[in-house]
Amino acid sequence: MKLWDKGISIDKKIEKFTVGNDRELDLFLAEYDITASKAHAKMLGKIEILTSDEVEDILVELNKLQTQVADGSFVIEEDFEDVHSKIEFELTKTLGDTGKKIHTARSRNDQVLVAMQLYFKANLSEIYSKTENLIDVLLGLAKEHQNKLLPGYTHLQVAMPSSFGLWFSAYAEIMIDDLYLLQAGLKIVDQNPLGSAAGYGSSFPIDREFTTKELGFKTLKYNVVAAQMSRGKCERTVTSNIASLANTLSRFSMDICLYMSQNFDFISFPDELTTGSSIMPHKKNPDVFELIRGKCNKLQAIANEMILITNNLPSGYHRDFQLIKENSIYAVENIKEILDVFIHSIALIKVKDIDMQDEKYKYLFTVDSINDLVIQGKSFREAYKDIGGQVENGTYIPAHIKKHTHIGSKDNLALEEIAKKKGL
Repeated sequence: MKLWDKGISIDKKIEKFTVGNDRELDLFLAEYDITASKAHAKMLGKIEILTSDEVEDILVELNKLQTQVADGSFVIEEDFEDVHSKIEFELTKTLGDTGKKIHTARSRNDQVLVAMQLYFKANLSEIYSKTENLIDVLLGLAKEHQNKLLPGYTHLQVAMPSSFGLWFSAYAEIMIDDLYLLQAGLKIVDQNPLGSAAGYGSSFPIDREFTTKELGFKTLKYNVVAAQMSRGKCERTVTSNIASLANTLSRFSMDICLYMSQNFDFISFPDELTTGSSIMPHKKNPDVFELIRGKCNKLQAIANEMILITNNLPSGYHRDFQLIKENSIYAVENIKEILDVFIHSIALIKVKDIDMQDEKYKYLFTVDSINDLVIQGKSFREAYKDIGGQVENGTYIPAHIKKHTHIGSKDNLALEEIAKKKGL
């Protein structure tokens, strides 16, 4: 069963190659294709292509299919090319000629477009919510551990005093930037492409403003060619936004892996969150965060793949677009799982007390020592040379740990101000 079937058989090898794994992927899109089909049927009734009875009959059957999707019993058998052909077949099987009318004034192109954008819209909102949740957890940890000191590093060399409060809230605030990008992605996918058909509109007097309101889109993609060109752009945008968040989570995971190692020994996790070695009984490995790091790096690669597949395609539809469906759905589903695991795990982190008097941390305080001399009247450059000379000849004595009072520093975290930025 193919929507484009004209009664001519197709080479089975070619059919397998062109269909790919669409049946499997389309299970993620089924509920959205049904939702769009319901809106389309109502619109066809409004412009009197369908009678009110026909619209009602179609809606009843689509509701039954939606129930199957919800309870997991909906299946796309190998007889069908994709979810779109499956749904039309079910309508035709039950309603006869009425079911055959559902494809009037639309193409599989705008069917895929609207289903994908509804999918992206729903899932970006979910990703946004999960990210907000993680930010709140991190701000809570920052407040809880704001007074616990942590060595700061540059070039992986001991640098200046930091704190766990500064570390947790740093990732919270940088993640707010990822929220802004997710908001931008939502704005781009929240434009109704339905009615663009194969990319050049329809001679039927369709009401695109009606379907826009019916589907809950904020606006529509007015130009039908622009609507078709949004295939690829939406996937690039969504995967790029996800890649930015993945980059943040990957870097955070790297910090965690370092800080868990014996050489740092700043943090730990409950045994049930770590794994062991088959031959070294002492091992407690941070596999969760290593996998998050690797998965997040893979998500960043997907964003580049979207660009490479679509960057030189002319306007209009091309079958290349089929290749971006799989990894854009993969990116969405994986970042949701990663966020769930991260939120669950980071909430159980154990922060250790660090002996800042340890010899290896003695140079954490050189900048504070320089500042003491400046306050006493020396120029910064002269004070820098004095302390640098003490470090060189081994006579440097660390200064006492000092308060850093300016906003955003270790002793003035501005946690409330950071939290407010989420709502901007």
